Amino acid sequence: MTAQGVDDAVEEKPEKEPVTERRLHPITPLRRAWAPVAVVIGWAVHDPDQTQRQLTRLTTTTLLIALAVIVPAAALYGFLTWWFTHFAVTDSELRIRTGLLFRRTAHIRLERIQAIDVTQPLLARVAGVAKLRLDVVGTDKKDELAFLGEREARSLRAELLARAAGFAPETAHEVGEAPARELLHTPPRDLALSLVLTGATWGSLVAALVVPPLLWMATHSAWTVLATALPLLGAAGASSVGRFVTEYDWTVGESPDGLRIDHGLLDRTHETVPPGRVQTVRIVEPLLWRRRGWVRVELDVAGSSNSVLVPVAPREVAEAVVARVLPGVTVPPLSALSRPPRRAGRCVPVWWRGYGLTVTDSVFAARQGLLRRSLALVPHAKVQSVRLSQGPWERLWRVADVHVDTGANQTVTARLRDTQEAAELLKAQAERSRTGRKGARPDRWMV
Repeated sequence: MTAQGVDDAVEEKPEKEPVTERRLHPITPLRRAWAPVAVVIGWAVHDPDQTQRQLTRLTTTTLLIALAVIVPAAALYGFLTWWFTHFAVTDSELRIRTGLLFRRTAHIRLERIQAIDVTQPLLARVAGVAKLRLDVVGTDKKDELAFLGEREARSLRAELLARAAGFAPETAHEVGEAPARELLHTPPRDLALSLVLTGATWGSLVAALVVPPLLWMATHSAWTVLATALPLLGAAGASSVGRFVTEYDWTVGESPDGLRIDHGLLDRTHETVPPGRVQTVRIVEPLLWRRRGWVRVELDVAGSSNSVLVPVAPREVAEAVVARVLPGVTVPPLSALSRPPRRAGRCVPVWWRGYGLTVTDSVFAARQGLLRRSLALVPHAKVQSVRLSQGPWERLWRVADVHVDTGANQTVTARLRDTQEAAELLKAQAERSRTGRKGARPDRWMV
């Protein structure tokens, strides 16, 4: 090839389009501006006596001067952190560049994105903005983009999921959000009644009402009573009012990119259960729910913090939703679960009756609990390891525990099985897991 031909080839080679960096919504500085104010408040709370003495010495003029310094400083801090925060979407990754003094650049590979949640705190809903939170394989902490315009956030989410599914960059932004079909909606009345019928709600409330008066009679110390009462009241509120506010208007829909979950009374959250990433499904049945036939469905998802699928629903409805999360899996009936041998009662009196086990062609299912039953379903393809443990007292009565470890760093245990049965189960489960992984569905979006 001549020198002229080489020059023509170089000229004809297409150049990559430059990466366009974008900024967050202009309202974001208001979120960042609270940091200097929070430092002052933290100092005041840390030493309230010293704070009170200092405030009594300050004149009105001094206070006005302090406010004149703190408010502009907070505004400048918020503006600069917003100004130095950028994000960009390339052909293979999402880049997030942050930092005012110490710079940080996150390179998030698109194929490793497992879920993207859209959340809207109350004030964000009023302002028309939203937050994107990304679940990425191999990371415990979620990266986030806060805040974006609500329409921009949903558009960016759809584009990132389309690229993660393998769509070309030039067409990914045209795919849009996949349509969803509603599977379940939890009525507020059922949610409120289920919380009333939950033992944890009443237990925390009774503790909050009984413990502080007893401490006052014993110590006559207001600080001791407050230090105990406030956490107890917080726990009572979190288990009742907090759960109602969080799980209000719970809706589950099915779409090509997984199961979508929308919920929240004040803060709205739009979550997605990634396809193929569910490691364990737990069907929980509190004692006071059984008369109404209600259950709660919880999840262990690899690379995601989403843990609730159904807050409360009739068993048949919940099992239908589970069948969409674990295709081809049928929840085994209680009659199919086998109890440990009667001699297991020597190791765990009374409560041994709450343990049960069954293994189907698709799942390892273990139950525990008498008052609050919990049935854990682990697909064979999601089992990472199988272990057998046996303490000295268990060896005496010829029983053993079989532990199944999943990819979400969780363990499901079949308690107090006969020693011979446990040994056979250990060997058979290892083989089922090996063959199950061969036929498992791919962990990809929109497949």
